[in-house]
Amino acid sequence: MDDTNPKLWQDILAGPREQLNLAEAALVIARDEYPQLDMGAYLGRIDGLAVTFRKRLRADIAPAETLAMLNHYLFEELAFSGNADDYYDPRNSYLNEVIDRKLGIPITLSVLYIEVGRRVGLPLSGVSFPGHFLLKCALRDGAVIFDAYAKGASLGIKDLQKRLRVLSGGMDVAPEAVMRMLTAAQPAEILARMLRNLKAIHTERGDRTKALTAVNRVIDLYPDAADEYRDRARLLEALECCRAALADFETYLRLDPQAEDARTVRGKIAALRERVSRLN
Repeated sequence: MDDTNPKLWQDILAGPREQLNLAEAALVIARDEYPQLDMGAYLGRIDGLAVTFRKRLRADIAPAETLAMLNHYLFEELAFSGNADDYYDPRNSYLNEVIDRKLGIPITLSVLYIEVGRRVGLPLSGVSFPGHFLLKCALRDGAVIFDAYAKGASLGIKDLQKRLRVLSGGMDVAPEAVMRMLTAAQPAEILARMLRNLKAIHTERGDRTKALTAVNRVIDLYPDAADEYRDRARLLEALECCRAALADFETYLRLDPQAEDARTVRGKIAALRERVSRLN
């Protein structure tokens, strides 16, 4: 990792959570993979997309029309799209690669959309919908929910119920429950979801060191996220970092003493204590 990256990350986290710079933070995450990445250049490219688009807007244009034009600009004219052919390619989770390759997954395409849209005055926010990150834009008569991965397709309650039915094995979800799932995601939530995606991808690929970098950043964002300590402990144990793994398993149970896997974790703790004692 570039020596400046930890300081950049801590500087970003030092500010108010609701005002985290989403694009800058996403590029700091990308620098874990690409240490020489020129963050200023990529922020400039996002600015450039917004400047070009803003020149096309009338002074009296309504947000709904701006939204439709931005969909066309990004997904038709510039041809940004979802990488359906290789969804779990880690490059889909790094904002610089999304900008370069014009390919991404729902959350990274949404981050780019939010950053361009906000620069031209659109009141956009992310939505941490189950299974698939979405976007929301506040309009005069309500809000529109749409999917950056599907080229900005808008989604009604019935569309969202259908998606949830697939995830829940056929169970119906009441409209009121769906509405509760559409609250705006804070920047820290968006970044944590990006990082959890990377943690899962790198773990699946057997790259524990990269997965560890991702989970470290999630814990920076959410120091009381019990499951992250358990996941980090597993990675540390696999990397033969016994003392650190032991500490994380103990933290996990301290934060969630009634965890479903508490008995298994206690067994892990006992075994690790034995191993650590032999190292002394």
